[in-house]
Amino acid sequence: MRVAEPIFASWRAELDLGFARSGAKTVLARRRHDGPLVVQKPLYPEGESVCHAIVVHPPGGIAGGDELSIAIGVDAGAQALLTTPGAGKWYRSSGARARQTVTMEIAEGATLEWLPQESIVFDGAQASLSIEARLAGDAGYIGWDIVCLGRTGSGERFTRGECRFSASILRDGRPLWLERGCIAGGSALMASAAGLAGQPVFGTLAAAFPAVGRAELEACRVVSPEEGRGATTLLPGVLLARYLGASTESARRWFTALWRILRPACAGREAVEPRIWRT
Repeated sequence: MRVAEPIFASWRAELDLGFARSGAKTVLARRRHDGPLVVQKPLYPEGESVCHAIVVHPPGGIAGGDELSIAIGVDAGAQALLTTPGAGKWYRSSGARARQTVTMEIAEGATLEWLPQESIVFDGAQASLSIEARLAGDAGYIGWDIVCLGRTGSGERFTRGECRFSASILRDGRPLWLERGCIAGGSALMASAAGLAGQPVFGTLAAAFPAVGRAELEACRVVSPEEGRGATTLLPGVLLARYLGASTESARRWFTALWRILRPACAGREAVEPRIWRT
């Protein structure tokens, strides 16, 4: 007997955030939301110069037809770090596609860190994830994205559905890195050595700073994931790290170790983890 798929009401939600410098302090100067997408109050675990914020999607999961849009602006001289309280869940769909778009505008002299927890794409989901960082002048950016195909903790695999993703980083309107991808559930790409090699978890960390270079690359290459495989490469103006394996925890720990190297080297600040990561 076929089990009926759950029916979810579609949500369309927007979150628009603006960070600005006020004296020596970075403040959340603009906060507008429409629908179930909000940000908690600004936090300052490392002093006033860096504002930490937690982006919350109260429904807890993204269903077919949902559309989430997050826009983040960081004004000149401001420094902001954003994360999420837990894993994002992409539910299976009977056909409608779910979308999340993150767009970041980072002004000259500003730094933005986008460090969300992992996305879990359920078997049968139709997911589309898009992220774009637009930097001006000497602005800096560190961001990562970790995806788990299927609920591996319960033995589920991604046998049907589709996961599309796109990422781009531009500086002064010129592209530094562009990537597009599509993974179909149960496809040959998932098993191929040129694709996911049978592994359900993949992730990318990107660090875009004018000063990022060979020294940072060599320092990052000294660190390896506890489980799975990792590789680091340097493009003009962007350092990229890739993870492939079976553990989101291993991916996050490795990316965090790289962030601890890159943040002081590129942004001039010691790494201070968001408090939500320890709850």
